[in-house]
Amino acid sequence: MKLITPVEIEPLSQPMGLHNRIAFIGSCFAEYIGARMRQSGLPVLVNPFGVLFNPLSILQVLTQDLTTKSLYFQDEDKRWHCWLTDSHFSASTLDACKAAILSARGRLFEWRPDTLIITLGTNRYYERVDSKLIVGNCHKRPKAEFAEKTLRLEQCIATLETICELFARTRIIFTVSPYRYAKYGFHENHLAKSILLMAIDAVQRKFPEQVAYFPAYEIQLDELRDYRFYGPDMLHPSEQAVDYIWERFAESFMDDEAHRYFYDYEPIRKALAHRPDDPDSPAYHRFRDQTQERIHELMAKYHLNMDL
Repeated sequence: MKLITPVEIEPLSQPMGLHNRIAFIGSCFAEYIGARMRQSGLPVLVNPFGVLFNPLSILQVLTQDLTTKSLYFQDEDKRWHCWLTDSHFSASTLDACKAAILSARGRLFEWRPDTLIITLGTNRYYERVDSKLIVGNCHKRPKAEFAEKTLRLEQCIATLETICELFARTRIIFTVSPYRYAKYGFHENHLAKSILLMAIDAVQRKFPEQVAYFPAYEIQLDELRDYRFYGPDMLHPSEQAVDYIWERFAESFMDDEAHRYFYDYEPIRKALAHRPDDPDSPAYHRFRDQTQERIHELMAKYHLNMDL
């Protein structure tokens, strides 16, 4: 008996393997899938700028002169923040805040990813009323300081094309976050996702050798058509849903060696997640040493060198 209609996924012409250099940028869903790769023992770079929801905010942090003082502000507690990123980069001094952002961008470009996975959440963005600066995060400042705007389809296409040109030698996989933006209204949420989907499709047609699409949004809506696959807020995908989407991603976009590796790594992942009743007991010390030995053997088997 067939109880679901699986979403068809176009496989990559060259699947990703264990030795690809993979980076994730975008919404919180990018962090979810990136975390699954990390939990599988693979070295990946995940959201070096923190969570970013729309194409313009991603482009801004990649291309702006990050030394410009107008990109930063000091709050009532004398802490400095950057309008382009979230609060992870906040610091007690302006120089420290700038240095953190510059280091994050340097880490991305020094990583030289051969595959960049960009997860888009919405076509809505916020602009400072005083400076017209497009922000990546409002940092809980008063609503009156910002104007809410939407990217038109042609603007969205142009922004994504610029990102593709910026990473001309990098394969780019776009996804659309399954997160439901209830604060905009559900009809508006679907309109926003539609703009993103049409823009990605246009860019994929223009750069067919560079750009691919993974249907995370469609899998959540069409395969996982039940509220049990959402978290308690009924907006974020549940952990089970993220695990399922990750499995669909891996089976469609990763090569055979990677699948063998995931199979071999799974008992080690479970061992690493184990929380002992007595962490000082001799039995747990033996268990920990045995786990480390298994890790070294697996790394040698697959010619990997990573810090777990």
